[in-house]
Amino acid sequence: MTEQRTGGAMEQGHPRRWSILGVLCLAVFAVSIDTTVLNVALPTISRELGAGTAELQWIVDAYTLALAGVLLTAGSLADRYGRKKMLIAGLAVFGAASALGALAQEPWQIIAARGLMGVGGAFFMPGTLSILGHVFSPAERAAAIGRWGALTALGMVLGPLIGGVLLEHYWWGAAFVLNVPVVVVALLGVAWIVPESCDPVARRADLPGTVLSTAGMAGILFGVISAPAHGWGSGLVLGPLLGGLVVLAVFFRHQATAEEPMLDLRLMRSRRFLAAGTTMAFLMFSLVGGAFVVTQQLQLVLGLAPLTAGLATVPLAAAVVVASPLSPAVAAAIGARTAIAAGLATMAAGLAVLAFFTPGGGYPPAAAGLVLLGAGMGLAVAPVNDVLMSAGPPESAGRLSAMNDTVQELGSALGVAVIGSVLALAYGNAIPGTVPRTVRHSLGEAAEAVRGMPSGRADALLNAAHRAFDHGMTLSMAVCATAALVGAVVALVLIPGGRTPRPGGHPAPAGSQEPATRGVPT
Repeated sequence: MTEQRTGGAMEQGHPRRWSILGVLCLAVFAVSIDTTVLNVALPTISRELGAGTAELQWIVDAYTLALAGVLLTAGSLADRYGRKKMLIAGLAVFGAASALGALAQEPWQIIAARGLMGVGGAFFMPGTLSILGHVFSPAERAAAIGRWGALTALGMVLGPLIGGVLLEHYWWGAAFVLNVPVVVVALLGVAWIVPESCDPVARRADLPGTVLSTAGMAGILFGVISAPAHGWGSGLVLGPLLGGLVVLAVFFRHQATAEEPMLDLRLMRSRRFLAAGTTMAFLMFSLVGGAFVVTQQLQLVLGLAPLTAGLATVPLAAAVVVASPLSPAVAAAIGARTAIAAGLATMAAGLAVLAFFTPGGGYPPAAAGLVLLGAGMGLAVAPVNDVLMSAGPPESAGRLSAMNDTVQELGSALGVAVIGSVLALAYGNAIPGTVPRTVRHSLGEAAEAVRGMPSGRADALLNAAHRAFDHGMTLSMAVCATAALVGAVVALVLIPGGRTPRPGGHPAPAGSQEPATRGVPT
C-alpha cells in the first residue's frame, strides 16, 4: 500500500478506514484493560511473591509514571518520524514487557516490567488517535473517535471482571500473558493496513526538550502517586512535585526560545485545547477517583469475591457501551459543548448516588450510580476528544494526542491520590479512638487485624470500621461529584459554541474544527 505522508485527512477518508479503526481499537483495548486488570491480582501477588504494600503500590504506579513521563516525547517523535513506526515500536515493547512480567519471580521484576509496559504504551497510545484523524474524513471523525473512546472506556471497566475470571482459573501471571496474543494480532494488522503519516516538515530532534519534559512529568507524577502513602506534606511528595514543576517551567521556557521545539506553544494558547484538556482532566479525576472507592466498597464492605466484584461493575460497562456510540449524534444535534456538559452532569448525578445512597444501602443503589456514571462518561468522552484533536493543524496530531493522553493520566493519578487521601483522612477521623492502632489506617487493614479475634470483639471492630468507611465514602464521592460538576461548568463556559459546516452541508459538533485547517489554533 502506498504510504500517506501528509498530515491531513483525505476528503472521503481512507478506503480501509473502518478496518484501520478496528485494528487501532484492538490495540487500545489491550492497554486500557491493563490499567485495571492487575488490581484484582494484587492480593495473590502479595501472597505468592511476598510483595509488601509499597511494592504493590509501585506495581500499579510504575506503569502510570512511565507512560505519562514519556508521552509528550513520544507524540513529538511520532509526528517527526512517522506515527505508524512509533505505533509498531510501542506495541512491540508493550508485548515483550508483558511477557517478562508474567515470568517475574520477584516484586521488583514486576515493577520493572510494568515501567517498560508504560514506555511502550506511551509510544503507541498517541499514534492511535492521531492516525484516526488522518484516515477519517471530517464528517466521520467524531463517530470514529466515539468508538475508539468506547473501547478505551470498556477496557478499563472490564479489567476487574477479566482479572477475576483469570484468577479463578489460572495463576496471577495470566493478567500479563493476556496482552501478548492481542498485541501480536494488533501488530500484524497495523503492519498490513495502517498507512504511514507524519509532519511533512522535517525537524531535528529536540534532545533538551525531550529530557526536560520526561523529567518534569516524571517528578510531578511521582509526587502525586506518593501522596496517599506519605501525605501531601511529606518531602517525598513535595520534593518531586515542586521539582517537576520547576523542570516543566524550564521546559516551556526552552520551547519558547528553541529554533525547532518539540511542542508548538500555540496549542497551549488555544482556547479550544485548554477547555477540552481541562474538561478531560476533571472527567478522569472523577471517574478514576470514584472507581477507586467503589472497588473497595464492593469487596471490603459487601464482601464480594474478586470475580463477583468484577461482575458487579457490568452496569458501568453496559452504560458506556450504549452511550458512547450515541454521543456523536447527540453532539451533532445539541452541540459538543452542551453534550459534554450533560455527560459530566450525568456523571455527577451517578457519583452523588454512590455518595449518599450506596453506604448502608447495599448493591442496588451502587448499580444505579454506576449506570449513571457510565452513561455520562460515554456521552462526554468522544466529543471532548474530538474538540481537543481539532485544536491544531493536522501535522501536530501526534503531539495533540500525546497531550490529550498526558492530561488523562494526570487527571487519573490526581484522582487516585486526592480521593485516596480524602478517604484515608475521613476514615481515620471517623474511627473511634478506642480501637486498636491496626484498625485505624484502612478498612482493608482492619479486616486483616480482626482475624483470630473472638467473634464478638471482631464484629464490633468491623462494624466501627464499616461505619468509618461509609463516612469516608460519602465524603470522597461527594468530592468526585463536585469535580464532575466543575468539569461541566468549564465545558459550558470555555468550549466554543456554534457549529462548523462540514463537507456535504452537514454541521459539525460545536467546538469542532476541520482537520485540514492550518495555522494558529483559535
